[in-house]
Order: sequence, then C-alpha cells, then structure tokens
Amino acid sequence: MTQKDKQLQNGNMFISPSGPSGSKGEMNHSTSVSNTGAANDKLDDISNFFEKQLQKWELARTNFAGLKTVKTKSFSFGDFEIRVQFNPARIVSSGAKVDAKTIAERPCFLCSTNLPPEQISIKAGDYSVLVNPFPIFPEHFTIPYKNHVPQQIKPYFSDLLDLAKSMDKYVVFYNGPKCGASAPDHLHFQAGTKNFLPLIDDYKRLRDTHVKLKEVSGESRLYSFGNYLRTVFCIESNEKNALVVHFNALYDQLKAENAEEPLMNIVASYENDKWYVFVLPRKAFRPWQYTATDDRQLLVSPATVEMCGIFITPIESHFEKITKEDIQNILEQVG
Repeated sequence: MTQKDKQLQNGNMFISPSGPSGSKGEMNHSTSVSNTGAANDKLDDISNFFEKQLQKWELARTNFAGLKTVKTKSFSFGDFEIRVQFNPARIVSSGAKVDAKTIAERPCFLCSTNLPPEQISIKAGDYSVLVNPFPIFPEHFTIPYKNHVPQQIKPYFSDLLDLAKSMDKYVVFYNGPKCGASAPDHLHFQAGTKNFLPLIDDYKRLRDTHVKLKEVSGESRLYSFGNYLRTVFCIESNEKNALVVHFNALYDQLKAENAEEPLMNIVASYENDKWYVFVLPRKAFRPWQYTATDDRQLLVSPATVEMCGIFITPIESHFEKITKEDIQNILEQVG
C-alpha cells in the first residue's frame, strides 16, 4: 500500500490545483486539506477551480452555459417524478462505443497525458478532479484514478467515501463498467451539484412510507427504497469501516457467479457527519430501444443520473417523443 493509499484510508486527502502533465495551465499555488478540517476553504478551492477552468476552456464554458437553456419535461409516477432533459452535448457519452475493440483502439481520454492542454485539475490523493466538459449538473466533475486500471468498485469503495466527505457540497457517484461508464478501461468517479438528483430528495421525503430497514451491521444500517420503479438500497453510517464492511456484504450478495462485478450504479452523499450510499443494482446495460432501427429508437443509455431520476436524451426528436410508458419500460429492463 502506498503512502497515498494510507492517506485515503485514514480519511486524509491532499488537494492541490495543477495543470495536466505538460500543459501550460498549471496554477501557482497548492493547498493541503484533510477531511476533518478546513472544509470551507476546501470547498472554496473547488468552486474557485471550477470558475477558473470555465474561464480558461471555451468548450467547457460553452457547454455549461448551454445548460441554462436545455429543454426539460417531467412525468409523474404518483409519489415521485422522473425528469427528461434534452442535452445534445451528452451525445459524446450516450453514444459512446464501449466494446473491447473500440476501447483498445482509442487513446484513454482520462489518462493525464491525453488531456486537452486547456484542462486543469485538482489533486485529491491518488485522484485528479477535472471539470466535465459535457455536463449534466450545474457543476459537474470527473475524478479519474492516477493509474490506468479498469473500472471497478470493491477495492476502491473506501476512496468513494473519502471523496464524498472531502467534496460534501456535491454527490459523488460511480458508473459500473457495464452500467454507463464511457471509460470502462480507466477507474473514475464523478461528482455533481448536491440536491440535483431526484432520488436523494425522494428518499428523504418518502422515508416514512417507502423506506424499510433491512439489516443492521454494527454502526451501519441497510435500507430498501420500495415502490420506486427500480431497486434501490441505501446504506447509512457515520462510521466508515462499518460502512465498507456492509457494502462488501451487499456486493457479494448481488454478485452473480463468475461475474467480474455486480451490475450497479452508486451515489454517495455526506451530510451531518453521516454517509448515505445509494446502491442501484442493474439487470442490463442498455434497453432494446437504444439499438432499435425504426421510429421506436430512443438514444437513452441509463447510467447513475438516469437511475436517479433524470433521463438524458441527446437527440431532440427522442426528447419530444419519449413517454411515461417508455420510461417505465426502460427502468423495468435495466433496473
């Protein structure tokens, strides 16, 4: 275990602004913060970093500005709603080819040596925080690991918790390698503005009627969120090690025989000295509508954001024609 791995496991992260290797965008200061202190300074650093990146990078600035005018609509499912967003910039992710041949033939866009010269970063232990130039959230980040290793959660779940605590203004989430990750060959997380995903608000609002305690394990509690069109578990704990043990047990329960990893999306939020980790098991990567060759095609590639209640459609005609029944059918297929 490296010294940085130990820092991550102990809940300490070193955050320093810098440019990618070989870039001209290197900032001239650095800041060291820990999860147990300087929270306001730390969040100010991230917010300032975000603004500096938009000033420097026209592509990111244009796409974030475009979020202010995206078309949206919503469908009611009784106790909750699912929103649909027409976001043409997301064609890069929704239309991504993630087959082994395509992945092997293209350079990894998360490796530091392949980043655009305009892209700068904040170091977070063994990770780099990057502004996502194809955003969904008002503030949207990608957080790649320092080494080019495959997308996988179990060995790095503790890192997810550390990031959620360090970036407690945001939610931090994970797309499995067959559950929406457009770079399944490079371990990464994402982060986005808190209070944006409907799932988290729905969970709090419907707790008395839809949420049931399933299991207690030490200082950790596992809940199920029912009557929600898809399977949702939430692990709550203010004790990191207990939460890791509980997640590993759930992971093993969900894992199919001979599978590399259970199909899942994960969202972590840190509030009032407690982690809330939402685990959304998956049945499939994409619905049949994605590859339909007739007018039934819907270019919807469900990842964490869709599973949490916001369907992204990069094609306007698909945004216009998608129905409540389509959404229910897609969620039945994949979740």
